[in-house]
Amino acid sequence: MRSTYRDILREIAYDNHGYVTTADAVGAGVPAVELPKLTARGGLDHVGYGLYRMTDIPPTDDDQFAEATLRAGGDAYLRGESVLALLGLGDVNPTNITVGTGRRVRRTMPDYVKVIQGQAGAKVTRYRGIRAQQLSEALLECLGRVPSSRLRDAAVKARAEGLLTTAEWNRVRKELAA
Repeated sequence: MRSTYRDILREIAYDNHGYVTTADAVGAGVPAVELPKLTARGGLDHVGYGLYRMTDIPPTDDDQFAEATLRAGGDAYLRGESVLALLGLGDVNPTNITVGTGRRVRRTMPDYVKVIQGQAGAKVTRYRGIRAQQLSEALLECLGRVPSSRLRDAAVKARAEGLLTTAEWNRVRKELAA
């Protein structure tokens, strides 16, 4: 059976919280000119420059985090309180989603997305399929902005959920106790 462009985009979207970038589409063999055509026919919404969302994939609580990183570009990742919010740790509710990137972002971003220059060699991983700063680094970055007691509770919960290795746990516990 032959796959249609829409089928190919849907497969990409299932792995990206419903989103498809132009780069991902082209990489999968869908010509970039097809995205606006599919948007005009329905089933695909244009979200921002080079970013689309499949309308038939149900939204989740993580969509806004995924959209923020995808809007900022391929090397973008969540940072600080945004990582804690994604993982439901530290009882944080940031007003902005903080995204780090190694390059300058010239695209217009929504008000809720704050893009900052990432540090060279930043430890980046994936949580729930979204690029994010390593949790141990995010916890330590929040020092001074989130009460230490909440960060300690978040670290304990993260360790219990297997989100921190023993080495990370020991480092974070030591830093938060200081």
